[in-house]
Amino acid sequence: MGLVTLDLPAPTQLRGRWAAFAAVLAARGWGSGCCARASVWHYDDGGGNWVDLYHLGEDRAVMLGNDHEYSETYYGPAAEYFGEEETDLLAGAPDWWRPVVSRAMATDEYVGFVYGFDGARWQRAEYDLPDGFLSVGLPALNDDRIHKSVISHTRGAPGLGGAEPPADAIDALIAADGDVTEAHVTAVIGKGGWDAAAGAAAAREFLAV
Repeated sequence: MGLVTLDLPAPTQLRGRWAAFAAVLAARGWGSGCCARASVWHYDDGGGNWVDLYHLGEDRAVMLGNDHEYSETYYGPAAEYFGEEETDLLAGAPDWWRPVVSRAMATDEYVGFVYGFDGARWQRAEYDLPDGFLSVGLPALNDDRIHKSVISHTRGAPGLGGAEPPADAIDALIAADGDVTEAHVTAVIGKGGWDAAAGAAAAREFLAV
């Protein structure tokens, strides 16, 4: 069984949006929901749905996660626990995907999707079931998602006085590509109330890889 090629942005194309959302959450004091931890980029929705992207060197990466409501691909312990037929998320995958999956499962996380990036393309095992990736809501996936997510998560920001952040300020935060300053964050969240310095620091963690 071969691998399926996916039309997804390369990790370098995800970075600006991922870092931008991390900046907003960290400024608000919710930094654990979206952050860079050395070579791992993390996102979760606070309700048990999550995505982690592991940078493995040589331009390789593995992105995995789970949507506990919509992932219908049951792998390993999840298949046994829920009494479902197992979907082999590593069928046809190269060996370098496996340590990442083992690491995630060692924390008792259920895994609904595993995607590998070989430096040129994202691929996954071949299956027809919804794996939860699209429903998990990763804001970094495209410009529309990140704009909506930033607007949603800045609603009520003291510095905005009930207004939405300017679209051009969100674009500038994304375009900084992780090299974010306090001014970038302040332009999005307004002055006062939230911690722009914490937001900028969280975004710059994405420059580690």
